[in-house]
Amino acid sequence: MTLSPDRVQASRIFLEACENYQKQSYRNRCYILAGDGVQMLQVPVVHRADMSIRSVLVDYSTPWVVRTLRALDAAYQSSAWYDYYRDEVAALLQAKPGTLWELNLSTLRWCLGRLGIASEISPTSTFSLPGTETDDYRELIHPKRTCTVLESLGLEKPYYQVFRDRMGGFTPGMSCLDLLFNEGPDSILWLKKI
Repeated sequence: MTLSPDRVQASRIFLEACENYQKQSYRNRCYILAGDGVQMLQVPVVHRADMSIRSVLVDYSTPWVVRTLRALDAAYQSSAWYDYYRDEVAALLQAKPGTLWELNLSTLRWCLGRLGIASEISPTSTFSLPGTETDDYRELIHPKRTCTVLESLGLEKPYYQVFRDRMGGFTPGMSCLDLLFNEGPDSILWLKKI
């Protein structure tokens, strides 16, 4: 695989495909920066007896796709790159994948592609306990815990955000959509800095 100089080196990512769904995690939510502050976007799921990560169904009984697109429009319509990516993001959501796994996988592939990160995504075939693998990041970032990973490594670098002045400076912890809508193709340059 050959990459242009502005791309990140090819890698392989293993996604945990044998775990049970964890409530209140990033598996069905992300955060964006809106005019009135940080806003959570959440994908509703159908709660059933079998909640293995690959079998969790997305709940389309509420108009969450429309609400999510409206929230993105309100938050990013004045950002430099929103119009460039908006239709593709809408298509991902409007495709209405049946499971959360399918939605997350298609979203992850889209984000990696737009960021310029060439990675092979491989689902795991067995479950291993957290911390037993050499590079295990499953428990590192969680919406209910403060994440100081980048800060502790001296790698927290701000990028331009539409509501930066209104929020009193850079707001970390946003979805990669925030980075893409604000920095566009230069997102990869910001990632390479950290």
